[in-house]
Amino acid sequence: MIIGTAGHIDHGKTTLVRALTGVDTDRLKEEKERGISIELGYAYTPLPNGEVLGIIDVPGHERFVHTMAAGAVGIDHALLVVAADDGLMPQTREHLDIVLLLGVRQATVALSKADRASPERRAQVQADIAALLASTPLAGAPVFETAAQQPDDPGVAALRQHLHTLAQSAPARRRDGLFRLAVDRVFTLSGQGTVVTGTVFGGQVQVGDTLQHSASGLNVRVRSLHAQNQSRPEGHAGQRCALNLVGIDKDQIRRGDWIADARALQASRRIDVQLRLLPDAPALGQWAPVHLHLGTAHLTAHLALLQGERIEPGAELRAQLVLDAPVFTLPGDRLILRNAQASRTIAGGWVLDPDAPERKRRSLERMATLDALGALITQGDPLPLMASAPLGLARSQLQRLMGRAVTPVELQAELRDVVMALPQGADDALLIHRDRWLPLRDQALARLAQFHEKNPDEPGLNAARLRRMALPGLQQPQHEALWRGLVDALLGEQQMAQTGAWLHLPGHRVQLSAAEQTLWPLLQASLQTGRHDPPWVRDLARALQSPEEGVRQLLRKQARQGLVFQVVKDLFYAASAMDELVALVTRLAAEHPQGQVEAAGFRDATGLGRKRAIQILEFFDRVGYTRRVRDAHLLRPDAHWQGCSLPNEPAPAA
Repeated sequence: MIIGTAGHIDHGKTTLVRALTGVDTDRLKEEKERGISIELGYAYTPLPNGEVLGIIDVPGHERFVHTMAAGAVGIDHALLVVAADDGLMPQTREHLDIVLLLGVRQATVALSKADRASPERRAQVQADIAALLASTPLAGAPVFETAAQQPDDPGVAALRQHLHTLAQSAPARRRDGLFRLAVDRVFTLSGQGTVVTGTVFGGQVQVGDTLQHSASGLNVRVRSLHAQNQSRPEGHAGQRCALNLVGIDKDQIRRGDWIADARALQASRRIDVQLRLLPDAPALGQWAPVHLHLGTAHLTAHLALLQGERIEPGAELRAQLVLDAPVFTLPGDRLILRNAQASRTIAGGWVLDPDAPERKRRSLERMATLDALGALITQGDPLPLMASAPLGLARSQLQRLMGRAVTPVELQAELRDVVMALPQGADDALLIHRDRWLPLRDQALARLAQFHEKNPDEPGLNAARLRRMALPGLQQPQHEALWRGLVDALLGEQQMAQTGAWLHLPGHRVQLSAAEQTLWPLLQASLQTGRHDPPWVRDLARALQSPEEGVRQLLRKQARQGLVFQVVKDLFYAASAMDELVALVTRLAAEHPQGQVEAAGFRDATGLGRKRAIQILEFFDRVGYTRRVRDAHLLRPDAHWQGCSLPNEPAPAA
């Protein structure tokens, strides 16, 4: 359990922590000279059950509220310290606002310096505290009168016993999340190297684990760790941990960074949030500048309201924060907003979408997605989110939004078999809800049927053209897995068929006339005999005593079915010969140090003339199997010969 102090400057927070734990949390020379806390302080005390209670001591001065916010994230319980002589003060209220906005729902009140106030004064201050907390989830919090500077003060002893009892009965946090530690301090130890400390937001870590530093993307290894100030083999959510890291220098890390499971990290400059403006804060309009405190990070941002054009004091609505620097966050992470001058806390809330879109952010579809993300945060159910994703989500993206590491089998069980998984890379898959999948499937089939109706003599459409016609919104690289999965599924279900490079409905056939059926075997034999140097159309027509235009039209018809390939106008290659040339180009590229094919080398390998060699290489460029770079041709990394987008239009003239 982690307890965080809260309260006005000079109300005795550090003195009380020292009386409770025996630890002086003021580490800096300036802190000791001035008698105030400037930085976060940490104290630990063992519990009878073998666990350790951690206390974060925060500074109370208004200039260091940003430091207080960094220390308050991740605490389980607030220790609100109010001096009996001063009573409630400005930072008492602001610290309380921050604690509540961060979602803390348990608190204990320490009425400090009780020996400096009369019984009447102490009673008045207690009444003021009760009134302050009455309308909050902390109403009824127990109050302990303490005099921490007095030896063996019974109030301190009673408070200590109360906190120990709470800590020993506190429920354990879930440990199946993706590990994330919010860095609040970094230093070096002689002979050890870089050490970071912070609160673990989720998951668990073990000595030897490989993690990632958010800002640099560097992989780091955990050499050793301390959890709750004790050397341990592992640490987990809800603990204060110190990690001794290998693979990174101290100067590369700062407060606000994360040390985390790489699967949890994604940089973003736009986050959609659920926001509540404090009742005493001024109203905010579109594009209001704010200071954001999230995790231990402090950033500047502008506010883009998603509902209305203005947020009134005490109101709650959705907004997008447009940040001036990247942030790393997950749904459900709590945040604090301060005004443009960073002089007062004005709002708080939690993250809905950690990687929000710039366009259509106020659309009805977008609001449905934010509703689903809200359900994921509050109920842990990913199914509404999948139902709201029109083009599906990558499994890695869904895991990050869930904040949990789950196996594909476990995830499929949670999705209750209503979500399809389409392979996407070696270790990922695209997940799409069946209610979103079926309209895409029906749309592709409908467009293919329309094409056949208008073009009965065409064999079909290549995959790229069908994609453009049927689903014009699926043209980005991230949609490749969805489109390939859709085509593969339709082929597997026999709802669609493929002949060569052409996709068509199973019942569709390009019919040859009786004369064409007689002529085709003769043409095919002549082309296969010609192999890498087949006859031109005029020579074929002369040899077979057929009209030249009839030969040309028949070969073009068969080219559309992938049975022959037109390299230049009136020069067709048999499919078997073209397969040999593809294999040759692939081999030559593999043998070249730069992976390229040059015209001279290809000419020599085929025994053709230079002009014909260049024509064939330019054909491969045209159909997308290779690309020309100056005088050479490089294989495209994503090219597959049978899947090339072969043109329907005639080839260029020779």
